[in-house]
Amino acid sequence: MREVFLKEALKEAERAYALGEVPVGCVVVKGGNVLARAHNRTEELKDASAHAELLALREAAKVLGDWRLEGCELYVTLEPCVMCAYALILFRVDRVVFGTPDRKHGGVMSLYSLLDDERFNHRVKWVYEPCEECGRLLREFFKERRC
Repeated sequence: MREVFLKEALKEAERAYALGEVPVGCVVVKGGNVLARAHNRTEELKDASAHAELLALREAAKVLGDWRLEGCELYVTLEPCVMCAYALILFRVDRVVFGTPDRKHGGVMSLYSLLDDERFNHRVKWVYEPCEECGRLLREFFKERRC
């Protein structure tokens, strides 16, 4: 089932890519149903915090009518940054699944391990589900930007 939702997140990343945004996409799932989906929109919204995860978490909270997203899982193409990892804690998400590590900004396993910190009042389980397509899309995007 994880692969299905990761593929849905990848569709969002492809939308971001087509718009010239860093190609990260995600979906929020509860009970096997997608509640919200989003992709990075930092350039479009002129907002450094308009990461796919934050946009999807906010939308899921609207759908549920509660900021507490207990019972929800977030599937995202790239390991969440520190800002997004902490947002997962604040929103009380049960689990995050990501398709590629973020060696420069990762807040889950690559640079920091926020979700494993026992000092926080909520623990988010996490799964790194390697997805070659997630990494390829990001590499292609940044290669084009450098040329």
